[in-house]
Amino acid sequence: MSDFARLLHADAANPEHAEALQLYGRFVGDWDAEITAHGVDGTKHTAPGEIHFGWVLEGRAVQDVWIIPRPAGGPAFPIAGNWYGTTLRVYDPALSAWRICWFDPARCVFRQQIGRPRGSDIVQEGTTESGELTRWSFTGITDGSFHWLGEARSAAAKDWRLMVEVKARRRRP
Repeated sequence: MSDFARLLHADAANPEHAEALQLYGRFVGDWDAEITAHGVDGTKHTAPGEIHFGWVLEGRAVQDVWIIPRPAGGPAFPIAGNWYGTTLRVYDPALSAWRICWFDPARCVFRQQIGRPRGSDIVQEGTTESGELTRWSFTGITDGSFHWLGEARSAAAKDWRLMVEVKARRRRP
């Protein structure tokens, strides 16, 4: 393992905020996913994907990689495009919340959000560069699965629009 990878990776949550870090830390591991993109016209497209979560930065953060693979030479995933991006999730004790940054360099999609528990779910909220509101939620969370919803709405709109949903199942070793 390179020095960079060794210094980035951590084996466990940092004890300083270990309980709070478990909000996302419970996802650490490898997941298979079914991704469904929802068009504004009611169309739906589904593709397989994968998600990988791990502890990083002395166990003070969780980083994940989300992938919707495209077969070599195949067309792009309709509506949502192909994903090969990473999220850095850092707990901020001053906010009692998580600062979240998503980076998908191939699609030039970059998002910042604040994440908090809401009941048994996790809800992340932010605003795009164009002023559109985003809400990404983890729901139905168990040790072996979760349902993720990616929603958006313009500042003038009343209702949220479901754009992408992910049904994830933990891979068993």
